Amino acid sequence: MSLRMAVAAATIGAGLLAANTAQARPEMVGVNGEYSPGTIVVKTGERRLYLILETGRAVRYPVGVGKYGKQWAGTTRISGKYRNPAWSPPAEVKRDKPQLPDVIPGGSPRNPMGVAAMTLAGGEYAIHGTNVPGSVGGFVSYGCIRMLNPDITDLYERVSIGTTVVVTR
Repeated sequence: MSLRMAVAAATIGAGLLAANTAQARPEMVGVNGEYSPGTIVVKTGERRLYLILETGRAVRYPVGVGKYGKQWAGTTRISGKYRNPAWSPPAEVKRDKPQLPDVIPGGSPRNPMGVAAMTLAGGEYAIHGTNVPGSVGGFVSYGCIRMLNPDITDLYERVSIGTTVVVTR
């Protein structure tokens, strides 16, 4: 293969890779459903999170969701909001990946929580950013909702502790 062909192949490959990667860009969309304004709705099958603004309108974000066997559905609330949070792997993650340290400091590029996290009541789950943007849009987590860092920053500023979160399959 010539150098020109190799460069062309690499360029095309990079373009295809970029086309499949979720882009940070909240979208205004129409929605059906009976959710109150201010509610967060996560549709795991779509790998999308909706912040309901008013009846029939929402802001939509791409998300990564629980991998097979790690998904859940239900209604909860945001119980905490944190910027650059430190992360301690839950017992299940630590069991699967014993090489992980007990704590990864906030702001570390290895921290899976990204630039912000909102913990969910009743469990070890959160809606959080990520330092691995290529993972957004897939079935990738242990049940957390993973967002691009610019998107979690936008959502973080729009909602408060106590916001209702509905997760559907």
